[in-house]
Amino acid sequence: MAKQIGPDCRQCRREGCKLFLKGEKCTTKKCPMERRPVAPGQHGAGRKRVTQYGTQLREKQKVKKAYGILENQFRKYYEEAERMKGVTGENMLSLIERRLDNVVYRMGIGSSRSECRQIVNHRQITVNGKTVNIPSYRVKVGDIIAVKENKKDLEMFKQLKGMKIVMPKWLEFDSNELVGKVIALPTREDIDLNIQEHLIIELYSR
Repeated sequence: MAKQIGPDCRQCRREGCKLFLKGEKCTTKKCPMERRPVAPGQHGAGRKRVTQYGTQLREKQKVKKAYGILENQFRKYYEEAERMKGVTGENMLSLIERRLDNVVYRMGIGSSRSECRQIVNHRQITVNGKTVNIPSYRVKVGDIIAVKENKKDLEMFKQLKGMKIVMPKWLEFDSNELVGKVIALPTREDIDLNIQEHLIIELYSR
């Protein structure tokens, strides 16, 4: 299966904004976006004329890289959102937010989405008591997401116990028990990334 390759911080610089791909490093002065917030490459700092198509494409690439989704899967989210009632762009972002790896990230179990994807792949997360190792698994309202009982003694999970974690209002998480719950579906207000989803819809509607 294909995957994103190359330095994570280079991807942030290419999109011109922080995608929080490196966890805690993104909030410190070590973040390359703080030191050199220009596109990578020899001519990254030069002026470039951007077409309407280019603007739309960059917006799509930004979302794909932030969530770690490849093109075929991303397009399927768009096609499903288009069939749903409501605003297509908001529906699409809501579907993506409900990915298990993203939910684990939002609960603060991992410091980045890529780390949370690895946690899920390594069978360290359960949904409603059953082990799920599919990062794209879509959670539903009422689902109980927890760290697997025999994994709670791992050092990375021990550090979470008792920690106060800020998360969106559609989720709740007990850091002592390492158990969370989906209490509502995510809305557009719950997505903190600077995304102009209408540009992505325009691109796919061409």
